[in-house]
Parts: sequence; C-alpha cells; structure tokens
Amino acid sequence: MNSEEQPLVTFQIITDTHVTADPEHEYNLNFELALQDIADHGEGSSGIMHIGDVTDHGFPEEYEEMVRIVNKYKAKLPDITFTLGNHDVGLGHWESRLALYEAETGMTGPYHDHWIDGYHFIFLGTEQGLRTFCNLSIEQLQWLEHKLEEQSAADKPVFLFLHQPLKDTVAGSLESQGWYGVTQDEELKSILAKYPQTLLFTGHTHWELEVDNTMFPGQGETATMFNSASVAYLWTNEDEAKIGSQGYYVEVYSNKVVVRGRDFKTGTWVESAEYEISFPGVEESRGLPTV
Repeated sequence: MNSEEQPLVTFQIITDTHVTADPEHEYNLNFELALQDIADHGEGSSGIMHIGDVTDHGFPEEYEEMVRIVNKYKAKLPDITFTLGNHDVGLGHWESRLALYEAETGMTGPYHDHWIDGYHFIFLGTEQGLRTFCNLSIEQLQWLEHKLEEQSAADKPVFLFLHQPLKDTVAGSLESQGWYGVTQDEELKSILAKYPQTLLFTGHTHWELEVDNTMFPGQGETATMFNSASVAYLWTNEDEAKIGSQGYYVEVYSNKVVVRGRDFKTGTWVESAEYEISFPGVEESRGLPTV
C-alpha cells in the first residue's frame, strides 16, 4: 500500500457493547476504551458504525449509562449510527423496547440508510422482538433491494450493517454453532448475490478477529462479509468466552477498501485481520501484510 495515498473516507465499526447499568462493569469500561481509542486515532473519521446490542438488556438505566459514556467523549468523536441488536429489543415488550432504542440512539425505525461523503451506508434490523434471531419483513427486503439498485451501475462499494450474520458465512455463523440468525437467510442471500459491490458487516457472535474466517470473500458472486467481533467480550473457536475488545478501522480509496482489525484493550492492530477489497469489479479480496 502506498503510504502517501490518503483515503477518501475513513470510519470505524464497533458492535456488541452490551452496556450495563453499572459504570464500573467491564463491558462499560471496554466501551470507554473503544471510544477513547477512536478519539485518539480516528482523526478525520466520517462516523462510527455500531452493529447492535448497544445495551445488555434494553433497560432504560443501561441507555442512560450508554449516553453518559458517549457524551464523555462526544467532543472528540464523529457521529455514531446504530444498528438494532437482539439484546436491545428481544428481551422484553417489542414496541416499548424499540421506542426506547429509537429515543436514546436517535435512529428512526429498525432500518435506515445514509449517504456519507458520497458513499451509501445501509442499516438493517429485526422487526420482531426475537431473543436471538432477526426477522426482516418483505417490505424491508424490497426496500433494501431498491436502495442497492440505486448505485448498482457505480464502481463504488456499498456498506451494509446487520447485527446477525448469515448462516455458514463468517466466524461463528456455522449452523452447528447456533449464532447465525436471519429468519430470511435465503432471501437476503439472493438479494446480495445481485450486488457483489456490497460489504456486509455483522456482529452477534463475538468471535475474535484472529480466526481464519473473519472475512467471507464474495469473489464477485455475492457480498464480501465481515465478522466484527465485540467491544464487550470475545468468543473463541474453542467455544469459550475470552476477555477482550475489538472492532475495525475502515479506509476507503478510489479503487479499494482497507479493513483493519483493532484491539481496543491493547491499543494495537490485529495483524491477522487486515483486508483489502479491490474496486471496481469486486474481483479481489486478500489479506494485507503487516503495516
């Protein structure tokens, strides 16, 4: 990579913060570490994309604590755009949990899209309060296809965010592992097959970025997909929880997107989780050498 080349757009991705009501809880402290890291190293960022499970249970006091933490760093941070997670709405009354999520995050409904510095950012979300899965209505899927079609002739990436991964794609999404979670899995895969310029980022599994299948290559036939780990805690291939906090820094260039894994606890790059996706043509996805 040419060290003198400057990205056109940069942004960060975090997920599964699971903020609790206790300011001293490890999850809350990890959220603070992540925001401090971005404040220190994300100069010029166009935004932070949060892929859901903002809170641990969807309780009002958890949102209060989330807002407190964000406000603590807000002056040094770009805007945060949120995705709906199952922990936010799946553990209580659907309508009231959704209303609270919208009020505290500023999001308008389970799904929404934004044009940021000339690039399309699309956020999907469940329309039922399921405990682990998400349910995407026919209307939402039609809306998504319409949004993707808007830019189908352009040789530019589209950034798509959904809390739950598609089955048998990225780390933690194997059917046997039980952490995939889109009721309309086949329908969504069918849409993405038409728009291989899409980069889909998901959370939910908490799988650490060091594993081999963190990225699912689209190879020009479907979206390139990324597991985005978790800010609160991590999960391993040994099916065990692990202390840790990870996310991504993303750099967008005229002909490629660079996705770099970040360890928020140590303030270091995850060397095995650095990827380059080439555009136009969406023909190449490969790991980068350490930079």
